[in-house]
Amino acid sequence: MKAVAIIPARYDSTRLPGKVLLDRTGKPLILHVVESIQSALSIDRVVVATDDDRVRDAVLAFGGQVVLTGSDCKNGTERLAEAAEKLDLPDETIVVNVQGDEPEMPPQCVDRVVELLAGSDADVATLAAPMSEAEAQLSNMTKVVFDVHGRAMYFSRAKIPCDRDSEGGVNYFLHHGIYAYRAEFLRVYRGLASTPAEQAEKLEQLRVLEHGYKIIVGVVDYRPCRIDTPDEYEQFVAKVTSQQGRPK
Repeated sequence: MKAVAIIPARYDSTRLPGKVLLDRTGKPLILHVVESIQSALSIDRVVVATDDDRVRDAVLAFGGQVVLTGSDCKNGTERLAEAAEKLDLPDETIVVNVQGDEPEMPPQCVDRVVELLAGSDADVATLAAPMSEAEAQLSNMTKVVFDVHGRAMYFSRAKIPCDRDSEGGVNYFLHHGIYAYRAEFLRVYRGLASTPAEQAEKLEQLRVLEHGYKIIVGVVDYRPCRIDTPDEYEQFVAKVTSQQGRPK
């Protein structure tokens, strides 16, 4: 089954404004993201969804596909829902949400999340990776707990599950920012009211759970490598520059 990858790409960013257009590697960050996922076997097309003319113009300049969305979208899923509507995607189309600031997403992860959704009755599919207990303490790393069937029970910035008696042996999982949905469900999501836990945690996927819909979680070895700060972008530039300098 072929899927459509849509990358929500805002220009505004509190810690790193305009990060999707930073181009010290010789190409804008958003192009790195597009290139990282377009070789996925499950992807038929890659589209950038943005509310900013500068991002739209940059994507068109490198020959990419782009959809201009409204500025009132509260999160990436709402932006994808609007983009899917404008693209007139059939209900059964699988839509993959890849973050616009994650330039090294392996195509295998994209294929995995599509496979997960296609093979289940869940409304959404996503990925997670094992993490240490020390990492689980960090509020900037989102954790997920899922049941024995792989269905998400809760996502949190807090350390979950709680090792009440400090006995050890607890498995912690870091949530990836990649999702797969069917276009039909994106239309449903767009009509759902925001929910208390979503507002408290600032995690858009909690709206899905709080309204009683199902999210299936797949575990992979890849650790997300998002760029949120100037230092993280500097590290990415250094890595790309080093790779460009290696003999072919």
